[in-house]
Amino acid sequence: MSTLHWSNSDAEIHRVVVGGYDNNVFVVRCRATGEAVLIDAANEHERLLELASTLGVRRVLETHGHFDHIGAVTEMREAGYEVAVTAADAPMLREVGYDVFIDDAEVIEFGRLRLDAIHNPGHTPGSVSFKLAGAPVLFSGDTLFPGGPGATKFEGGDFDTIIRSIDDLLFALPDDTIVMPGHGLDTTIGTERPHLQEWVDRGW
Repeated sequence: MSTLHWSNSDAEIHRVVVGGYDNNVFVVRCRATGEAVLIDAANEHERLLELASTLGVRRVLETHGHFDHIGAVTEMREAGYEVAVTAADAPMLREVGYDVFIDDAEVIEFGRLRLDAIHNPGHTPGSVSFKLAGAPVLFSGDTLFPGGPGATKFEGGDFDTIIRSIDDLLFALPDDTIVMPGHGLDTTIGTERPHLQEWVDRGW
């Protein structure tokens, strides 16, 4: 079965769903050079290593440090892949390790593609989304899903913070921006933006 999830003339986005929490793992690949990055080494490391080898992955980017998103980090690092996470969430990777920090507003370049890092605290203190430059695609991790924000009941989560984070940073993007979350189906910014007040009123 093909893993191709979305593409245009410049980029391919591949997706696999892994682990007991049905985590989405995305590989973003430059069609011109074949270089790629993998977003969230969540689980099923053998499958991810095969995918990474096939698609030319150069490094791993973690959207946040929750256990269900880092289950394959140890094996990816052992295979030689650099793992990046925000400094705020790095303590959650203490046991599996990491290599470099993702800074707020960092531009991650690979091949002829760029991902713009967007610091989105609220689900965790260091949650980060990635916007594919020049394309209507956002990888939102567990910050924004179809129907609302990610959970804020875990340690380090804060509902008011995630609402501000979504409203100020993600809802500033165009309506046609495709949101590819850490679990479940895609949505768009235009689909979700009108429901912000409903989420505030219900409190989750």
